[in-house]
Amino acid sequence: MESIVDLRSDTVSHPTPAMREAMYRAEVGDDVLGEDPTINRLEEMAAEKMGKQAGLFVPSGTMGNLAAVLAHCQRGEEAIMGNLGHTYLFEAGGISALGSVFANTLPNLPDGTLNLDEVRLAIRGRDIHQPVTRLLILENTHNRCGGVVLTPEYMRAAGELMHSKGLKLHLDGARVFNAAAALGVKAADLAADADSVTFCLSKGLCAPVGSVLCGSTEFVASARRIRKQLGGGMRQAGVLAAAGIVALEQMVERLPEDHARAKRLADGLANIPGIEFPLGYPQSNMVFVQLSQNIPFNASEIASRLLTHGIKVGVTGPRMFRMVLHYWVDDSGVEDTLKAFRTIL
Repeated sequence: MESIVDLRSDTVSHPTPAMREAMYRAEVGDDVLGEDPTINRLEEMAAEKMGKQAGLFVPSGTMGNLAAVLAHCQRGEEAIMGNLGHTYLFEAGGISALGSVFANTLPNLPDGTLNLDEVRLAIRGRDIHQPVTRLLILENTHNRCGGVVLTPEYMRAAGELMHSKGLKLHLDGARVFNAAAALGVKAADLAADADSVTFCLSKGLCAPVGSVLCGSTEFVASARRIRKQLGGGMRQAGVLAAAGIVALEQMVERLPEDHARAKRLADGLANIPGIEFPLGYPQSNMVFVQLSQNIPFNASEIASRLLTHGIKVGVTGPRMFRMVLHYWVDDSGVEDTLKAFRTIL
């Protein structure tokens, strides 16, 4: 079989040659003791990128989101979030299992937002029968809504609402640099009104491991202790942070290339009978497509046939696929994918 074009997710991306070289040469120390210079540098860079006082290197975005929730909320309190949000759908119920934090879900709108009037109504009073509302979680880009982007204006309005009530806002910004690239703004503009923000190094930025949680100095100090409780205190992990530094220095500016290829892929698929776009055209690096009812195969069957052509796609529903563009899928990979779809359909 020819080389695989892996579109299942940008999590399948692997480190660039520059990252591997930086990892080999990384200066390291004991990060639990605060003595790993490479991690310290990464955390400072990340905080600056997000416009925050401090950063915390964590093994995964899931741990970063969990640590943020546990730092903001006490046991028995609640966090408001979207019913299609990553924290609700894909983090194994960690905030409840490990923090006894109640998830109050509201329906995500097609653009990934939550209706702020509904958020306002969902904020609890001081009725002793109810949990205490403490936090709102937003996601940008929003995965399950199609990789859509939330604007700085919306983020500002959400932050103003929460802060007017004495509450906190956490941004799950796993792909916030994709959102910033799509909008032509800085990532810090999207995180400005959030009390905390997590972003992933290991998706479109191609680092092998890790995310960074950013916020105030006081918040990050609390989250650092929680990271230790969760088993996320790493020792000479500068070898990982070194790849993250390269990611921030070299990979952020190239993300529009992935977005352009996503649009090119969508344009090609739109010309194939039986392909529909129920979540709209791609705004970032994700392409969601659905098989029309006149196609006599389901998504899993089509995915199996695509694999025989060297194409891997994500199946997200009985008749729906997700394809995610990243550094390791070039123009020829897009053309190979379109050729495979045309052959099969």
